[in-house]
Amino acid sequence: MHSVRLLSGHDMPTVGLGTWQAKPEEIETVVTTALDVGYKHIDTAFNYNNEEAIGTVLKKWFAKGGKREDLFITTKLPHYGNRPSDVEKFIKLSLEKLGLDYVDMYLIHMPFAFKLDKDVYAPATHEDGSYILDTDTDPVSVWKEMEEQVRKGRTKSIGLSNFNEKQVLDIWENAQIKPSNLQVELHAYLQQNSLRQLCQAHNIIVTAYSPLGSPGAKTHFQTKYNVTVEKFPDLLGHPEVQKISEEYKRSPAQILLRFLLQLGVVVIPKSASPERIKANIDLFDFTLKEEEMKLLSALDKGTRGRIFNFLFFKGVEKHPHYPFKDELES
Repeated sequence: MHSVRLLSGHDMPTVGLGTWQAKPEEIETVVTTALDVGYKHIDTAFNYNNEEAIGTVLKKWFAKGGKREDLFITTKLPHYGNRPSDVEKFIKLSLEKLGLDYVDMYLIHMPFAFKLDKDVYAPATHEDGSYILDTDTDPVSVWKEMEEQVRKGRTKSIGLSNFNEKQVLDIWENAQIKPSNLQVELHAYLQQNSLRQLCQAHNIIVTAYSPLGSPGAKTHFQTKYNVTVEKFPDLLGHPEVQKISEEYKRSPAQILLRFLLQLGVVVIPKSASPERIKANIDLFDFTLKEEEMKLLSALDKGTRGRIFNFLFFKGVEKHPHYPFKDELES
């Protein structure tokens, strides 16, 4: 498996299995298939509500002789645990659910914080359904506690997710243990050029979530948040992608993933199909030519290509650490 060396000194496989939207009942098939076909990198989060199911699969895999040190497991501090006092509690809960002594990467999932509903592990909401914002905490103070989890051996590396450039720099300048990974939405329609350049200058590895433009997100927004997205991107069906796909006799997904790998980005595609899970890691025996890279680079829509602006969290744009304020104003 191809890997990149993180600032922390550890190696991160460049292709991983994303598990957002993967329901606990489908996790067994999905994760078992991934491990069987050679995935070593599994990405989850506390608020995906599937860590326990992943832990069950890992336990069986270890029982069959799989080694912990061969895997790279990422999980994340939830936005309703974004307080210094809650970091240790949530990483311990994640480790317990996953059945692990440590994770390989622990990320602050969002720069903004919500109050925690004490009765359930979920964000507290007002009567109108808007989220109760926690503005008494900030990412830098949370980061200090993230560093403590490295010192205590609960995670090998730490990083950020969904932070903008200014927020990444703010952490960097105040960190003793520097962030070694930034996970953001990144695909051919949202190539994050400026953010990637910043990360490259600081040796922060970028991981792309929704590297295929998240075909399943539209249904998810509708069913969970009752939010309808009228103009939803169909990246897999784009004529340029289809044309390159036919030329290489590879699926459109493989072309889009290979494109990101050649940009130096780690990818974590999610799929429930065993065939696609296998295809999504079969990316290392072909290389896109320079002219094809240019064609795909030209698909970038900048911030207009963003799918996940988090406005489905009603009221989030009022949070001082909401990362996309500039885009709302433009």
